[in-house]
Amino acid sequence: MAARITELVLDCTDPERLATFWGEVLGYEVLDRDDDSVEIGPPDKRTTLLFLRNHDRKLQKLRLHIDVKATDRSQAEELERLLSLGATRVDIGQGEDVSWHTLADPEGNEFCLLSGRADP
Repeated sequence: MAARITELVLDCTDPERLATFWGEVLGYEVLDRDDDSVEIGPPDKRTTLLFLRNHDRKLQKLRLHIDVKATDRSQAEELERLLSLGATRVDIGQGEDVSWHTLADPEGNEFCLLSGRADP
């Protein structure tokens, strides 16, 4: 028997703000919330994201990050959508000839928009 990832926990200063951003990015809904956390996930609740309040600010590049792919549009169209939701472009030394876009969420957590499409 193996284990599986059931939730990813992201420390943040504003759980509501990040849950709203990532909910829009991924099409996830709020599953639970309290004063210090918000959990979002897909309808099957298979793997969720938990945003946990932590007053410490992010100081360096994350050692683990999220990669996303568009499901129903081109990479360029998805990039524009993510930027309109509040993502920003970041340079972490990836160079200019890569097939992905390196972005940051509203609290500066890096993530990548990969090329190609994923099944919805």
